[in-house]
Amino acid sequence: MLFTVKRTLLFFIFLLCINMSGCKDKQATVTAAYENNGGPAYGDTLVEGSIGEPSTLIYMLAHDQPSHEVAGLIFNGLVKYDTDLSIIGDLAESWDISNDGRVITFHLRKGVKWADGVEFTADDVMFGYKTIIDEKTPTAYREDFLQVKKAEVLDKYTLRVAYEKPFATALIAWGSIIVLPRHLLEGKDITKTEFARNPIGLGPYKLSKWTSGQELVLDSYKDYFEGRPYINRYIYRIIPDIATMFLELQAGGLDMMNLTPLQYTKQTETGFFKTNFQKFRHPQFVYTYMGFNLRHPLFEDKRVRQAIAYAVDKNEIVDIVLFGLGSPATGPYVPNTWPYNPDVKEYEYNPEKARQLLKEAGWADTDGDGLMDKDGKPFRFTILTNMGNNLRINTATIIQWRLAKIGIEVEIRTLEWSTFINEFIDKRRFEAVILGWGISPDPDQYDIWHSSKTREKEHNFITYKNSEVDELVEIGRRTFDIEERKKAYFRMQEILAEDVPYIFLYVPDATPIVHARFKGIKPSPIGITYNLHKWYVPKRLQRNGLEP
Repeated sequence: MLFTVKRTLLFFIFLLCINMSGCKDKQATVTAAYENNGGPAYGDTLVEGSIGEPSTLIYMLAHDQPSHEVAGLIFNGLVKYDTDLSIIGDLAESWDISNDGRVITFHLRKGVKWADGVEFTADDVMFGYKTIIDEKTPTAYREDFLQVKKAEVLDKYTLRVAYEKPFATALIAWGSIIVLPRHLLEGKDITKTEFARNPIGLGPYKLSKWTSGQELVLDSYKDYFEGRPYINRYIYRIIPDIATMFLELQAGGLDMMNLTPLQYTKQTETGFFKTNFQKFRHPQFVYTYMGFNLRHPLFEDKRVRQAIAYAVDKNEIVDIVLFGLGSPATGPYVPNTWPYNPDVKEYEYNPEKARQLLKEAGWADTDGDGLMDKDGKPFRFTILTNMGNNLRINTATIIQWRLAKIGIEVEIRTLEWSTFINEFIDKRRFEAVILGWGISPDPDQYDIWHSSKTREKEHNFITYKNSEVDELVEIGRRTFDIEERKKAYFRMQEILAEDVPYIFLYVPDATPIVHARFKGIKPSPIGITYNLHKWYVPKRLQRNGLEP
């Protein structure tokens, strides 16, 4: 089929691009004590540290990384990305796509059961679909499913969806976000049900206990359709301070965490860590940015935003904050991937240019106190970011220092994650924020940039509106032709570079560390945890014999 060929070509080209950077290195120097100790065995517990606590375990309601990380172990979608970034089946064992790409017929796996023993069927997918398109459901992911013209259950294991227009991301949209247990949620208000904290899923793990502010405990699901996970228990510990988390790693209270650049390059180069842990470094589909509230009077003039961009030294941030473990960002795509435009306008560090633009926008130091003033008011604003994320806090500190040199006073305020999102981001109570996006390998970012996606709980929370960008994201998602999509996304990046709704700061490398007793880890462009259910600890190395 034409659609299948083009989709395959798209990901083949994408893979070639990403492999130019590849998995940069894997440092795993371990002694013989952790080698040649037997094959896969059931048992043990994996304890991972996180600075943030999930807000909900209902995938379609979540828009934070901790929620998606944990929910990803409890739920599955119809399809998923493979390690080569092609799309493969998950709950769907196969699918057929019409020649025009507008109709997909999913053939579901038989005999798959929810963790309460009830069989999974096409009715669960249809229920999830109807839930996400319901206006009462506060989700940022509705738009992809509003493109469906008709969805129908053909039989217990067959679902057909038809689109009115071509939709390039149609297939991958049916991932983990959409599947819900109809028998547990039908007739209930999804925003008020206890299911958000006590979910029943289809994935490799099931929630056993959630102690707010402390940890989530998940036990392996022995009847998981891909096979019982080798690791019996997974514990997600919430430790808001990254330095405290590192001490826990050293003391044996954690088996896994994401290292800061300082921890990766300096603090784990000792014999203890080289003996007992595996370090990994790989590119990731993530970028960090400073976003402006475009409804705030300070940031309505794009010359002001451009001035701030010229006053920020991205290379300095990459060198000092990331210790070189990453690269400066110039737009919403990762370097060396096919939608990335390498030729957009760049804001090299130029404080004189910044002052000139501020002057053109009506700002001047009229009273000699070193601060820019306009209409009798000094230029002051607050950057919000999340508590415990030292990379973002250190980035904000450097930006604060640099902006002071051009007469702008910045205050930095850190907030606990759920408060930050629910009370400040969702309610638009901010002037500027430092945050990051984890993005899909597919370049469609309609939910972030389209002017229709500015309501509470939606991703365009900075309220960016540009009619040409609206048109370009529509073009990008309406064609299967990779060259046409590329043209649209290249032009979109040019406009974003001119408008500066964000200052795109950096693309960090992922730097996870895992205890050396865990085997079966296979780094890939999609990370290391995609096959967590296949990780194992040889029997003689196991620390915990608990049977869930």
